[in-house]
Amino acid sequence: MSRYAEKALQGNQLAGARLIRLLEEGDPEGIEGLKILYPHTGKAYVLGITGPPGAGKSTLVDRIIGEFRGRGMKVGVIAIDPSSPFTGGAILGDRIRMQRHATDDGVFVRSMATRGHLGGLSKATGEAALVLDAMGYDVILIETVGVGQDEVEVVDLAHTTAVVSLPGMGDDIQAMKAGILEIGEVFIVNKADKPGADEVVKQLTVMLEMRHYKPGDWRPRVLRTVAVNSEGISELVEAFLAHRQHLQESGTLADRKEKRELHFFRELVKEMAYERIFGALGGNGVLAALLEDLKARKIDPYSAAEKLVGGLSCHL
Repeated sequence: MSRYAEKALQGNQLAGARLIRLLEEGDPEGIEGLKILYPHTGKAYVLGITGPPGAGKSTLVDRIIGEFRGRGMKVGVIAIDPSSPFTGGAILGDRIRMQRHATDDGVFVRSMATRGHLGGLSKATGEAALVLDAMGYDVILIETVGVGQDEVEVVDLAHTTAVVSLPGMGDDIQAMKAGILEIGEVFIVNKADKPGADEVVKQLTVMLEMRHYKPGDWRPRVLRTVAVNSEGISELVEAFLAHRQHLQESGTLADRKEKRELHFFRELVKEMAYERIFGALGGNGVLAALLEDLKARKIDPYSAAEKLVGGLSCHL
């Protein structure tokens, strides 16, 4: 058994942190550890928190942690941060996040750098969530980096996705409509004590009413919070739990878990196939010749890809 996997299954946070680091680095030991942990996953409730920069997501997550802990639930947090251009590591990091939970054994906070990965998440986010799941955390919060309306990848990982906005965004709400507004089950207007909060709530409500709902569909909720004062947090967590109950009673939770695992599997297959193809053909001149033909416009990218994949069976 992996030296870290056994301890992680016992809830050891240092072992869990080390395993996540190995997975971030693509280390074979991390992958072997995850293979051991995988049968122990599938129990955690995964909650995604997304929205634009400046919406107060980190403060909101901090208060949500406290509310879940008050209800006796263990909480794991994956906070996605921008990457340092010098080290490639997370710029913000664990140390300045959620400090009041630092001594709570029922809370595990992990910062992860995007390392250039698009979609608001880190490449290893899904793997980290599996580690925390196996470690016995009841709720896993994934806070995305806050890059804007393209930040929709979290929906592939989370059972419930919450979209945070704030007063003063103006036309940004309208611009978000075709992006992250379409993935949310719960919408949060944070900093609701600021001028313009009523207008944001109204815009969100109108946009959500324009959706087409079938009988039995979940109707997204719009809630106000003032995270710095913990206002509206209890009601927010109630909305999360209500959505989880809806997923369970409707049978949708099982479907989402299946889609989540399929997505993870497909991404792994694509990554492995990419490495296998370029590893097999990269050293025999085939790839270099195709790239030269592409640059010279002697072949189009589609035909080049077909030729590359077609010749793969001869080299595997």
